[in-house]
Amino acid sequence: MVGLRGVPCHFKEVTTASGPRLLTAVRLGAVRDTGGHAAPARILVVDDEPSIRLLCRVNLELDGHEVLEAGTLASAREAVAGEDVDLVLLDVHLRGERSDALIAECHARRPPIPVVVVTGSADVTQDRITAADAILPKPFELDALLETVRSLAHVHAPG
Repeated sequence: MVGLRGVPCHFKEVTTASGPRLLTAVRLGAVRDTGGHAAPARILVVDDEPSIRLLCRVNLELDGHEVLEAGTLASAREAVAGEDVDLVLLDVHLRGERSDALIAECHARRPPIPVVVVTGSADVTQDRITAADAILPKPFELDALLETVRSLAHVHAPG
């Protein structure tokens, strides 16, 4: 099956008592075909804007990745501590919270978790975010998001 943007979708049709349904195979772990891309990864999207999280989730899942979401720094820390996260997509501005501290925490884990900082700030060379593995300026093109994730997710993901 092909998604809206021509990206292979990873769905499995199953028959239930109420008829056939499509289930996301990434969540089920049933299909791991990524159309020749790097192995799928578990991506944590940290942004206080639900619409940005949804945009990232849909496109990353269509690309074969499993996506977790966090709207606050506290919930992001819980996910990093409790889940096997392969990459963090981190918004710089989280309603007054300094999200840059999470970069060091992710890098301190073994193995280190790569962090992509997403920012709408004019100056992306601020000291507090230069430790990120990549910087994705807002507004970003979906292809840039996917290419950035693909290039960094393999660092931590099982292969």
